[in-house]
Amino acid sequence: VQLVESGGGLVRPGGCLRLSCVASGSIPSANTMAWYRQAPEKQRDVVAWAASIARGGRTHYAENLQDRFKISRDNASNTVYLDVNNLKPEDTAVYYCYLRVLTTVYWGQGTLVTVSS
Repeated sequence: VQLVESGGGLVRPGGCLRLSCVASGSIPSANTMAWYRQAPEKQRDVVAWAASIARGGRTHYAENLQDRFKISRDNASNTVYLDVNNLKPEDTAVYYCYLRVLTTVYWGQGTLVTVSS
């Protein structure tokens, strides 16, 4: 299984962006995909997760992020998206894609998002 993220870059405060992550390989339909982020010198924290339809299709957001972050997924293509608006400098981080199947976890290589004027 491989996860490949895209969509990061330099964004001005107040701007928006969309991150994408495509999962390839043998992936059971029952899975959970998520986005984590790691700011400089901080731990990696969850941003949001989305279960596949086979696992109920629910989504969940970290506290205080739901108003600006939206996770969505295309189950047919094993792609998960993260739409972010009104970006703030504190959103600067490496954003990682995550896939969990039962107890096995896969990570993407990360995509850097820098919010700066």
